[in-house]
Amino acid sequence: MKYGFIIDNRKCIGCHACTVACKSEHDVPVGVNRTWVKQIEKGEFPNTKRLFSVLRCNQCSDAPCVEICPVEALFNRDDGIVDFNSDRCIGCKACMQACPYDALYIDPESHTAAKCNYCAHRVDIGLEPACVNVCPEHAIISGDMENPESEISQLLAREQVTVRKPEKGTQPNVFYIDGDQASLNPTATEKSENYYCSTQSHGVGHFAKYAEKLSEGKDILDMARELRGEKLHQREVSFETGQNGKPKKSIEVLMDKALARRVYDTPDKGILWGWEVSAYILTKAIAAGTVLIAFLASVLNLGQATDSFFLTSILTALIFLTITGGLLVKDLDKPTRFAYILLRPQWNSWLVKGGYAITFYGGFLTLYLVAHQLNWQLIKELSLWGSAILAIIVAIYTAFLFAQAKGRDFWQSPLLPFHMLVHSLMAGASAILIISLVLDQEIAWIDLLEGSLAAVVIINMLILLFELTITHPTNDAKITVSMILTGRYSLKFWLIAVTIGNILPLIFLIIGFDYSGPIAGLMILIGIYYTEQIWIEAPQRIPLA
Repeated sequence: MKYGFIIDNRKCIGCHACTVACKSEHDVPVGVNRTWVKQIEKGEFPNTKRLFSVLRCNQCSDAPCVEICPVEALFNRDDGIVDFNSDRCIGCKACMQACPYDALYIDPESHTAAKCNYCAHRVDIGLEPACVNVCPEHAIISGDMENPESEISQLLAREQVTVRKPEKGTQPNVFYIDGDQASLNPTATEKSENYYCSTQSHGVGHFAKYAEKLSEGKDILDMARELRGEKLHQREVSFETGQNGKPKKSIEVLMDKALARRVYDTPDKGILWGWEVSAYILTKAIAAGTVLIAFLASVLNLGQATDSFFLTSILTALIFLTITGGLLVKDLDKPTRFAYILLRPQWNSWLVKGGYAITFYGGFLTLYLVAHQLNWQLIKELSLWGSAILAIIVAIYTAFLFAQAKGRDFWQSPLLPFHMLVHSLMAGASAILIISLVLDQEIAWIDLLEGSLAAVVIINMLILLFELTITHPTNDAKITVSMILTGRYSLKFWLIAVTIGNILPLIFLIIGFDYSGPIAGLMILIGIYYTEQIWIEAPQRIPLA
């Protein structure tokens, strides 16, 4: 048994009855949707048409939301339905990043994730989903796709169907008859703040001001541009002038190109992972990097590194690891359930693996301090080795977590683990140089550390170059790179991340002057934060639905 949906676009009239029925059935709050109808206008006057696409969870056979969920709040049922348990959800929003179809949302009342679950409670008692029952045109067909007698199975065998984003490999089980990529592909049309009959931006009755402008004789085309933000081209315009000298409504406006445009859609969810995630990556990098630097100094037998240096490195790592944990908990929409990651783990999720890595890492750091206090040399040595191994995992596990977020193409870069590791080394060395202002260290050791940091900065710039210039396989990733290099994030990237965070510190470290190391270190930490902020935010600007 395997349930699925067919959306027959030949029949859909865009009445939104499915959206209303879904909200009523599940008490879905205002502002979020489990099912919604996206409307696209396509063509050139007079040859135009409006497309309606019912969008919702695709009940994927290989659901990335299930794989990334750290607490098994999302799960595959035996009948193919992807269901969820809100009592387990911790509100980490990882499932929303993993879903390529923008199907999940955080319920503003329960603060847990939710989505279309095929009305599983109705299916269990032999009923069809609410949206199927209410559709006046029978444009939504549900049923067991593995039953050859079912309507959906027969339609799949007889009709040509399409799915959304097949390249993601999720094996979606929502199929579209007469589906149009202009509607199914979210990047085929631009987002707009002003949709057809929308009151989200202007409030109820906002059309009145446009009627007032019309009575004043304002050009209808200019009004259309102002209302929808569309790039229309006036090819032929004819006016009939009334007795008062004002133009009447007789006007012919043709579109410059036969482009599709979005006229109605679900509200944008905005940035799901914000400054807390950027800050936690920085603090995590410092926590891992300081220990890696200490470990390398021990292995390479750099005698200039004093015992107080090792102790300070461990203490610094513990402090920033604690801050990292606090930021992680703060970013949860259900922070009181943070322990579920450890107590109810779903082992395929890198959130779980990272959570355990951070926990054991803190344990080994604490063991080192105890061994130092009790002068247990062998335990100190073993705990340093264990801490170093876990520091590498802590440094890079976020890259694998981002790779599980299949909804964000830019995060699928194979260079991201190296990006994270190099940032940890940079952050650790920078933190140590700043601490050296109050910690008595050999000059030769500081010089060696500054020279090593300069080399790592060069490696970091090469990695950034490769990340942004390698051939990106998807349009979403290319759009993200364009935003970073020449678009919305270009000033922040070139000025802060590159110049302040890499080029100037490298010059300071090479030239060398009083306090050049700590100054360069502070600039590098600022650069790492803004680099991670750009890497996290920019892909989230790409619409998924």
